[in-house]
Amino acid sequence: MSVEQFKIGGHEIGYGKRCFVIGEVAQAHDGSLGMAHAFIDAVAAAGVDAVKFQTHIAEAESSPDEPWRIRFSPQDASRFDYWKRMEFRDDQWIDLKEHAERKGLVFLSSPFSEEAVDLLTRIGMPAWKVASGEVNNSLLLEKITQTRKPILLSTGMSPLSEIDGVVERFKSGGCPIAVMQCSSSYPTPPEKLGLNLLAEYRERYGCPVGLSDHSGTIFSGLAAAALGADILEVHVTLSREMFGPDVTASLTTSELGQLIEGVRFIERARACPIDKEAIATEFEGLRKIFTKSLFAAQDLPAGTRLKREHLVARKPGTGIAADQVDQIVGRRLVAEVKRGQMLKPGNLRTSGEDD
Repeated sequence: MSVEQFKIGGHEIGYGKRCFVIGEVAQAHDGSLGMAHAFIDAVAAAGVDAVKFQTHIAEAESSPDEPWRIRFSPQDASRFDYWKRMEFRDDQWIDLKEHAERKGLVFLSSPFSEEAVDLLTRIGMPAWKVASGEVNNSLLLEKITQTRKPILLSTGMSPLSEIDGVVERFKSGGCPIAVMQCSSSYPTPPEKLGLNLLAEYRERYGCPVGLSDHSGTIFSGLAAAALGADILEVHVTLSREMFGPDVTASLTTSELGQLIEGVRFIERARACPIDKEAIATEFEGLRKIFTKSLFAAQDLPAGTRLKREHLVARKPGTGIAADQVDQIVGRRLVAEVKRGQMLKPGNLRTSGEDD
């Protein structure tokens, strides 16, 4: 099967390539520019390839009809006010992007309105993450398609028919695409991870695939890596005691470091298939130490026709191998063998002499 590949900020994305790991800050900065910069330092230290935020422009993405316009926190009278507090100016977004790049990270942010696409285009997005709730937003999709930049498509709330249409839309528009399995449950229980869909998406769309994880554990990401995910996105928090809607679905930065260490370990293992015959040869010395040979279970005089009860298995494996017991039973001894003595081929009469 042919699977397309593309690059994001110099990172090759595709089957057999290094898994592209994204630390998703989202809104965990809680509207604090200083905290947003602190997150960049923290996820960079953990070893991610990219840091991702969310670009909210409250007036552009929300209306008074929205059910979520309810009291959200002691600080915010409504979710609208919360999103308003998440907004940064162009120059502040530029500072965040430049900070990330100084740390060697790809800078990404999900747009939630056409205005957000315009803002992020101005600061130079290398790729687009389409959030689950934007999959039916044709106005936003058309605007990002025109950039011809790579697309990371989240599928959390979409049926296959909708995903089919959006993938075709982006491909027809000349945008490289990766399809991200995602379950819009916060946190996501293991029964809803949908790891089986990674292979299905790769086969169905012929593109890189990934997991946008909301489980709040390292386990799902490790499982996805073992299944060959090309991209892994995880929410991050500095502490589980922080405020924010995504905290329960996030990894702490120390857990993020563990996850990345595990992902890289798994990649090395997957990249090195083992030739079992070669490995057996390599460990021949150990085999002689830890396998077992046949020993005399009692004093055995010369001429004894060996029976099963005359023999025991003991280390090391430098004598007659214990798995040869059926071939040894019935053979006669040339000379006496003491109890606890290793049986050697020279202790036995030739097969022609045994009778």
